[in-house]
Amino acid sequence: MEEKYVVVTEDKFSEPMSKAEAIETLKNYDRQNITAYIISEEEAKRIKSPDNFNTPKWE
Repeated sequence: MEEKYVVVTEDKFSEPMSKAEAIETLKNYDRQNITAYIISEEEAKRIKSPDNFNTPKWE
């Protein structure tokens, strides 16, 4: 089973998608100057809401 990924923005999660689709979605958000991150589908289920997403420290 292929691992699925979710793109997180400030206010929403995307639907689960392949890694390639997630990267393309992230690039599209970047072109629109929207900050977004890719996380695993399992992580999205664990945190349940974009409000619970902790921005990485390396940013």
